[in-house]
Amino acid sequence: MNESTDLRAQLAQRNQQLQDVAAQLKTELFGIDAIIDRVIDSVRAWYVLPELVSRPVIVCLWGLTGTGKTQLVRRLTQLLGFYDRFVEVQMDGFSNGAGMRGAQSISGMLGRSGIREGEPGILALDEFQRFRTINAKRDEVRVERYQDVWALLSDGKLPPALSLLNDLESSIAEAAFDAERVDADADEAKLRFKLRSWEAQELQRTLKLDMPLMEIMAWTPDEVQARLRAFRDGQQQWETDYSRLLIFVCGNLDEMYEDLATSVDDCDSDADTFHAVTGKLSVIDVKQALNKRFKPEQVARLGNEHVVYPSLSRRAYEQLIEQGCARYARETEARCGLRFDITVSVREQIYANAVFPAQGTRPLFSSLHAILGAGLSKAVLWAIERGAGTGAEAGADVRITADGRGLIAHWRDESQAIAAPLEISRLRQRSNADFRALLAVHEAGHGLVHALLFGRAPREIKIHVASFEGGYNSYTSRKVWSRGNLLDSMCTSLAGRAAELLVFGSDMSSSGAESDLRKATGTAARMLRHLGHGSRIGRSDVSTSSDDNLCTDVDASNAPIEALLQAEHARATGLIETHRGALLALIDELMAHGQVTPERFAAVVGLPLDRPEDALDPYAERLAAFRASARARARPPRDPGDGRVPSAPLAVSITIGA
Repeated sequence: MNESTDLRAQLAQRNQQLQDVAAQLKTELFGIDAIIDRVIDSVRAWYVLPELVSRPVIVCLWGLTGTGKTQLVRRLTQLLGFYDRFVEVQMDGFSNGAGMRGAQSISGMLGRSGIREGEPGILALDEFQRFRTINAKRDEVRVERYQDVWALLSDGKLPPALSLLNDLESSIAEAAFDAERVDADADEAKLRFKLRSWEAQELQRTLKLDMPLMEIMAWTPDEVQARLRAFRDGQQQWETDYSRLLIFVCGNLDEMYEDLATSVDDCDSDADTFHAVTGKLSVIDVKQALNKRFKPEQVARLGNEHVVYPSLSRRAYEQLIEQGCARYARETEARCGLRFDITVSVREQIYANAVFPAQGTRPLFSSLHAILGAGLSKAVLWAIERGAGTGAEAGADVRITADGRGLIAHWRDESQAIAAPLEISRLRQRSNADFRALLAVHEAGHGLVHALLFGRAPREIKIHVASFEGGYNSYTSRKVWSRGNLLDSMCTSLAGRAAELLVFGSDMSSSGAESDLRKATGTAARMLRHLGHGSRIGRSDVSTSSDDNLCTDVDASNAPIEALLQAEHARATGLIETHRGALLALIDELMAHGQVTPERFAAVVGLPLDRPEDALDPYAERLAAFRASARARARPPRDPGDGRVPSAPLAVSITIGA
């Protein structure tokens, strides 16, 4: 009874500790609360009842760079009290001490750590994506380091380093041979053989010895051979047992994120757009990406506990910026005694110039230091020169604002412009009124027609763009594209050109529609040549690999493609003409603010735009209607004379012609 009570108390205590750890992590790591909960739940059994663990617990963390994977593992290890039983291995071969002997194997890294055999410990395998074992053609890649990781991931049992044992026996034999060659006696031969420190350390680990290294290094060749013979004869445990490890596998699987991971220059797309796209990834996406880098049996050894990090949301970045501003203000006050009020305008400019959604937090932290580190130092010098921090003004706040060109320090009734690296904001400024008007009309046309046809606003519309000269619309993706959806997509693609023609006339229609025409033409060609949405169903060019499929019989479909494009261009023009007021309202919003958010879009155009993002065509409704029709047809007619149902024909003849 007492044992049962003690066990319940222990379980309750450790569960509470895990809850406290989760709460602490959420105060330090922003935007990944769901990830933290998932990881805590994954390690619960290992932490609460380690006695029941019979094989390693493997948790895989995948995400874009700078999303906090390694930081979460390190901080979790600290909070759980395992900092002295923690090993972090960079799987690209650049771990601390990776050049030392024995450091090219996981067993060697564990052997030099504080993790003892058969006891709980934490192992982090970072940058795992660089450990690939196959190339793009699925040919095997030669990898010499850390090959024992697959045995560890399988069952936590590591085989001994037999190659080392063989090398030691070879060294003993060579020493004896050298002694015989110079006619030395047996005692001199023994003196010629000496264990080096790293060899003694490996023997200590492999043979599971408790004796000091100095004592092992003093062994004679006969003693070494006797120990090795006993080990090979199975007189002691053969494998090293690390079955109670908690193993974190961390990495960036760019294949899983398609083009997002390489969008290193995209500082214009809103972080929430990236967050929404990456938040839909699942374990299936992970396994498909892993299959491009590892053999199937190796993918299987990673298990199924794959935690996918979405890119950070806008709110997460804002929290990090707020935290960073508060820290810089606090540290500056501690050094010089001046209090700084860092206003919202500064935080907005930091976000605008520091957030690259595909690159995570690293650019943000470097920009924070560049903007505030130097900026506050300059503000301190200026404020002190004006008398701040002395006399009656001691402790008065110095207010810091920003205007897109730099920081501005305010004290009493004075202000001073302070240079700051806000280059992205300067790149976004469209000072040319004609260019702004052209971009606003073009992008408003796209956004309006998309909203009318798909029932929801674009994710974002922007004409203040730093990464290229132009503007863009961003739309939600669809799981299924029907023929009608594809036509609507073509109409949306052609709407920018249609808006330009309507507003500016044919002579001033710009070259900015080139990519739109290419996209619309590609959609039309795919409909007719690949998807069977035209008069022809079959294809004449099916290859063994889908990547090699090219339509070589194009003449017959050229005219229908052009007809589709003409029809959709005319439809876009008609929609824009019908909703001129909404078009002008969007143009005004873009001219004034450079962008239109979904919330502002709905307010500006005054259209019902409440269709859910994951909405499809009404397939279920059509199925129900078809089912009802089928039941009505299957119901046999009743004979009004006797109420009996006529019998069915006895046989049906079917002729199949050539």
